[in-house]
Amino acid sequence: MPEVARTYQVRTFGCQMNVHDSERMAGLLESAGYVPAEPGADAADIVVFNTCAVRENADNRLYGNLGQLAPKKSARPGMQIAVGGCLAQKDRDTIVRRAPWVDVVFGTHNVGSLPVLLERARIQREAQVEIAESLEAFPSTLPTRRESAYAAWVAISVGCNNTCTFCIVPALRGKEKDRRPGDILAEIETLVAEGVSEITLLGQNVNAYGSDIGDRQAFSKLLRACGRVEGLERVRFTSPHPRDFTDDVIEAMAETPNVMPQLHMPLQSGSSRVLRAMRRSYRQERYLGIIEKVRAAIPDAAITTDIIVGFPGETEEDFEETLHVVRESRFAQAFTFQYSKRPGTPAAEMAGQVPKEVVQARYERLVALQEEISWAENKKQVGRTVEVLVAEGEGRKDDATRRLSGRAPDNRLVHFSRPTEPVRPGDLATVEITYAAPHHLLAEGEVRAVRRTRSGDAWERRTAAPAADAKPAGVMLGLPGVGVPASLPEPAGGCAVS
Repeated sequence: MPEVARTYQVRTFGCQMNVHDSERMAGLLESAGYVPAEPGADAADIVVFNTCAVRENADNRLYGNLGQLAPKKSARPGMQIAVGGCLAQKDRDTIVRRAPWVDVVFGTHNVGSLPVLLERARIQREAQVEIAESLEAFPSTLPTRRESAYAAWVAISVGCNNTCTFCIVPALRGKEKDRRPGDILAEIETLVAEGVSEITLLGQNVNAYGSDIGDRQAFSKLLRACGRVEGLERVRFTSPHPRDFTDDVIEAMAETPNVMPQLHMPLQSGSSRVLRAMRRSYRQERYLGIIEKVRAAIPDAAITTDIIVGFPGETEEDFEETLHVVRESRFAQAFTFQYSKRPGTPAAEMAGQVPKEVVQARYERLVALQEEISWAENKKQVGRTVEVLVAEGEGRKDDATRRLSGRAPDNRLVHFSRPTEPVRPGDLATVEITYAAPHHLLAEGEVRAVRRTRSGDAWERRTAAPAADAKPAGVMLGLPGVGVPASLPEPAGGCAVS
């Protein structure tokens, strides 16, 4: 009787870097012979938590989840639990002390060790804790189980050289390390050959790319090189830093047809005084100047941002400065966060911690303003004809409404009427926008045209393959995108501290 393959499940918290790392964890586990657990399964043989340390309640979320699994593990002989990611890098032995039923703890620098650590824990019957202090190998050399047949993350760097006072990420991810441009382009060309039509270049500070290889214009050159990849229809990137956002990048965006008219540019605060305290190395005037240049070069660009409310010492006048920048910038969406004190960061020890009720009131005012702006900016899209990349899983109500969903070039979420002809995720549908809500657009008329694509073919091959031959579907980790309402707790581009 053939041996039944052990199942795995990856549970992901945090930013796109973690999402992409989880794709690698899934790829490693499948290369080692594990198969994904069925969606909705109560438990798997291997449960991996890929953690985030950015938010204050990160450890509470982890230990709550671990506590729920403890009785399941007791009742399931051979079940293993692994904890990786930023919180694992930060807390190390604390995790095993607080949750002694955990089998493996591994850090951000040694994702590739996961299968070996699981096997070692199984044989030795004791927890394995392995936290590398520096990167062992660039993560993109690892096997990857990509969730989407038509859209993919491509990491161009890991780590961060900034010293923002609220941020713990550089201590957990390390100094920036860049990939060679040739390696990045080779990965992109391979993905396109497999059917991918949209890629998102990913880094903790993506437009600082080149600092590790001594070329200040390396990122704009990379964008232009992406424009020469035949079959690559859409290029996005996240997250840039205003300090490193230079004119050559704006020119490359405007002049490279497959670089999409969309930009995620973290603001964090509109107050120059607070930005100085955050050690953000730009001021309000510099930020607004970048927005002005982008709008001049790419008039239809949708710009999104991250904002922190209630940073230590923030006054009402400082907060009004943030509201001023929001009004001036006309963001399509903003990802807003109440300041979260993180032990080990300079901001955690700063005087002037803002009372919770004040932070909450300011947060609600900011969200209300951004909702108003998002709705007004979306209303400008009514009457426009756009080509939508049909997505899988973007429209939670699609079955009930008889609609399909996807992303416009500027990354706005569009729900549209089903055409009479078959349309697959990865195909492109041309539609006219008829209605706008704050966080999505509707195209209620007939679809103008459908363009069947190699990405649609790739999706069809993946989903239509016989069960015996098909690759496992993997865990749902999400697709590259920034179309999330301002009030949601997770950021769109990179982590909340980019």
